[in-house]
Amino acid sequence: MIDVINRQRAHRIRKSWRDFADKALDAVNSSDREVTIVFVSDAAIRKLNKEFRGKNYATDVLSFPAQPEPFEGDNESQLGEVVISLQRAAAQATANGLTLNDEVQQLILHALLHLNGYDHETDDGEMNRIELKLRKKLGI
Repeated sequence: MIDVINRQRAHRIRKSWRDFADKALDAVNSSDREVTIVFVSDAAIRKLNKEFRGKNYATDVLSFPAQPEPFEGDNESQLGEVVISLQRAAAQATANGLTLNDEVQQLILHALLHLNGYDHETDDGEMNRIELKLRKKLGI
């Protein structure tokens, strides 16, 4: 299940992004898991990036794996949260000659792979290879 939350005003949220996220969850073998996708501004994602990663700049996407509170049992159904700056996505789409739709889909897929434990900074290209294969499979 995908929950979508809009916390920005610059771009309209597309139903197709939720539909794509459902397909991508299935492609990464997590179709039985829940994910929340939050669309924000550059200012909001910059604050999150600084707070959680110590990096004082706006980024395109952040992933937050679900971690149950101490009083909760293991909640296997919740995979985590994805935060996407639509301002940053729009700028990157223009710079890379992509549509905003394609850029957002790539960011959703990238974040879902992170939520499933992949880390392109430490895995010798494994995540990148999987991501490229899944982009082709999902038509992006």
